[in-house]
Amino acid sequence: MTDESADPALPATSRPVVLVSNRGPVSFSRNDDGELVARRGSGGLVSGLTPIMANTGATWVAAALTDADRAAADAGVIDAAGFRVATVAIDPGLFTMAYDVVCNATLWFVHHGLFESARRPVFDGRFTQAWEAYVAVNDAFADAVAEVAPPDAVVLVQDYHLCLVGQRLRHIRPDIDSVHFSHTPFTGPDGLRMLPDAVATQLLEGMAAHTACGFHTPRWARRFTQCCDEVLGVTPTTFVAPLGPDAADLSSIAATPATVAAAADLDAVVGDRKLLVRVDRIELSKNLLRGFRAFDQLLGDHPQWRQRVVFGAFVYPSREGLPEYLAYRQEVEGMVAAINNRWATPGWTPILADFTDDHPRSVAALTRYDVLLVNPVRDGLNLVAKEGPLLNKRDGVLVLSTESGAAEEFSDTALLVNPFDVAATADALHRALSMDAAERAAHASGVVEVARANTPGTWLAAQLAAAGG
Repeated sequence: MTDESADPALPATSRPVVLVSNRGPVSFSRNDDGELVARRGSGGLVSGLTPIMANTGATWVAAALTDADRAAADAGVIDAAGFRVATVAIDPGLFTMAYDVVCNATLWFVHHGLFESARRPVFDGRFTQAWEAYVAVNDAFADAVAEVAPPDAVVLVQDYHLCLVGQRLRHIRPDIDSVHFSHTPFTGPDGLRMLPDAVATQLLEGMAAHTACGFHTPRWARRFTQCCDEVLGVTPTTFVAPLGPDAADLSSIAATPATVAAAADLDAVVGDRKLLVRVDRIELSKNLLRGFRAFDQLLGDHPQWRQRVVFGAFVYPSREGLPEYLAYRQEVEGMVAAINNRWATPGWTPILADFTDDHPRSVAALTRYDVLLVNPVRDGLNLVAKEGPLLNKRDGVLVLSTESGAAEEFSDTALLVNPFDVAATADALHRALSMDAAERAAHASGVVEVARANTPGTWLAAQLAAAGG
């Protein structure tokens, strides 16, 4: 059910384009002769933009994350992966403080509503140092962009790692138009009040300094403008541009021998049973535990599904430098074991859990699910909700959290659930598994139409338009 045609909305601009993100299109290593070798970077941003922006003359500015990356930074702008790549060499200790303490342990938690205010957050001297590191990292990015950006460039700054780049860049390169795009949700005024006042102000001023700020949904854009109105007394220009998958790229991955073999292995394990699937990082915001509880309740409330459905959980570790994530992984593994112990019978294991980052197997699971569960407590968008329908070959049913950014697009097609309501999620799984062929086909047609509506090209074109490109 994939559309293998090229992206029909390739952006057109006569102005030079500079992309700015924490991770870039390539990472570097050294070969046996000690020479720097570039290989394609990881992440959805790289996968989405490389097919449409490579070989256009665009420059991509990203952090130097390894010793080899830092050596590449010393060499200046390098032609790699179809881009002019400029890596920003930052002191590793400084970068770690900014990335781990501010980005991962603070801003991510604030925007996703993950803090438990009785115990966290705590803003002490260590955080003050980390915020100073975050400011320094953002300043280094702004300086690097100012150095490499051609005159009259359009600069596209990506995500919460780089919220402060715009203000400094505007002062040193007034010829540049820039936009900031948030791939996370954005907290409302109540959540923002958890941050120190000066930090909240600096964060919003940095984003508001751009020509415009972009978000995946109107909901996150509204929250941002509400925060700005309350703290700054201004309402910056915003735009909404939901990202979509690259259908051709998905189709090519699905056709690889590794994915085809993984699908055959799944067929052998699942047999003629229904397959319920989730594909996620083991991330607090992904709500894995309530998803497993809902499956447990499904088996308890509807005995007819025992031995007739397998829950394929293709989940892999994330941010294990934070104690909350280590504890969460242990809780996830413990719950899977408990549910399997409670319901398993000879020849049937209810939950097939794969805790490795096996991308071909995850893609294979998306091609053959009967039900796809995407139930985050909050997400900026959640591309899996769109990738699944495009890959699926079985008229699979999408059960989607109302707190996913993608829920606004799928409001008339997916089975929407409150992610905190385990009983309602169990009921939705039962409904999804019980649909007859005609209802499944109609549902699948609707979700595929939504999943195809936006592409990396339409998303990128919206940013260029917002910047005046």
